[in-house]
Amino acid sequence: MSWLIIMAFALPILFGLLFVMSKFVKHMKEEQNMEIESLRDTLIDENNPVGLSGEELEKMKQQQAEAQKHLREVISKIPIEERDGRLRPAFDKMKKLQDEESEKAAGNGKGAGKD
Repeated sequence: MSWLIIMAFALPILFGLLFVMSKFVKHMKEEQNMEIESLRDTLIDENNPVGLSGEELEKMKQQQAEAQKHLREVISKIPIEERDGRLRPAFDKMKKLQDEESEKAAGNGKGAGKD
């Protein structure tokens, strides 16, 4: 029985606080010229999870496509050999290619001046 009395006092206080809070939010919106988005607007869009504008989204998609293309090119240059039924990077071939490239760079004479 006593909880009914407590609830009878608590509910009006709760609704009063909610009313004061809504008035405060409305006043702050007007004071700071803010616009509060609705919950529907804040939900994540599958095609645009970051919330970019149309031009920014297209630019980001283009950059990602270029990055994927570059990544495919880089990965395709890695020599791979089959060992124990698995494809693994051929580290010895990569080392050999790297040494050949460094020898070519050292042998082209850019750093040494001829007198």
